Amino acid sequence: MENRIKESSEKLKIADGFKGEKAIILPYSIRKYESENEITRQLYVTHIGYYPHAKFHFRERKKGADQNIFIFCEEGSGWIEYKGERFEIKRHQGFIFPANEHHIYGANNDNPWSIYWLHFKGGNSFMFSSVMGKIISIEESDKSRFEDRFTLFEEIFQNLEMGYDPENLEYATFCLMHLLASVKYIDQFREIKNVKEKDIIQKSILFMKNNLENKITLEDIAQKVGYSPSHFSNLFLKKTTYPPMEYYHHLKLQRAASYLQFSDLKIKEIAFRLGYFDPFHFSKSFTKEMNLSPKDYRNKYKKLNFTQNPNEDEKNH
Repeated sequence: MENRIKESSEKLKIADGFKGEKAIILPYSIRKYESENEITRQLYVTHIGYYPHAKFHFRERKKGADQNIFIFCEEGSGWIEYKGERFEIKRHQGFIFPANEHHIYGANNDNPWSIYWLHFKGGNSFMFSSVMGKIISIEESDKSRFEDRFTLFEEIFQNLEMGYDPENLEYATFCLMHLLASVKYIDQFREIKNVKEKDIIQKSILFMKNNLENKITLEDIAQKVGYSPSHFSNLFLKKTTYPPMEYYHHLKLQRAASYLQFSDLKIKEIAFRLGYFDPFHFSKSFTKEMNLSPKDYRNKYKKLNFTQNPNEDEKNH
């Protein structure tokens, strides 16, 4: 187990294990395979584990580790030292130590942490540099999805526990991407738990989606969220990188694509339903964005709705 390995560059102080602890350290031959496999080389786990109520847990790596290290506190508390600063880590907080950088961490003696932890590396590790080297705090609410994150840890652990065949390793890579994305894109990860009414951007998008077949203006949207059109436009652009009405237009085309694929509405009916001046204007806009005319789009994708002959090659998938 990782907590029993001693290296010259590390100090280790720990009790005789933690009741309920578990850990997997992947063999070097498997890590080499992960670094070469087309999928796993992007991002892969080298060590993973869980330490419950880890009293006296302590580790110092003067030269850091060859991997990035992610620690997430389930309950209790602990502390870390990184770049000359000391931070307390509490329940539902985490930290990612970048590879090859000195760090120290340990459990609080009076209220020792229970932590999920893993080491990872790969060519795309840089994608998560924005959340490395800083406290990751996840606000407690009915949309926080803490259990979903712990489930992702377990998905990775249990698949690796079943062995190191390519499919297990590749699946672990995708779970790791999802787990790290859940702490980088916290708002998006919460979105499945419904739109936060206090979030005016999401509220405005919901208003747009509910009015794709009505004629609404920028003023209508801004009034809905209680802002002036100019202030709302600036906020929306900053958050989404699109002006509000351009975003609204994209949502209309998304709805149009759905009608073309899943309904028998005529193209001119779709155009008028979504408020276009005429079918020609709709067709021009659709073709510009989708690189297919409405007719070609329908011909290409509508047939996917029908069950294929089981003996036919799945050319469309």
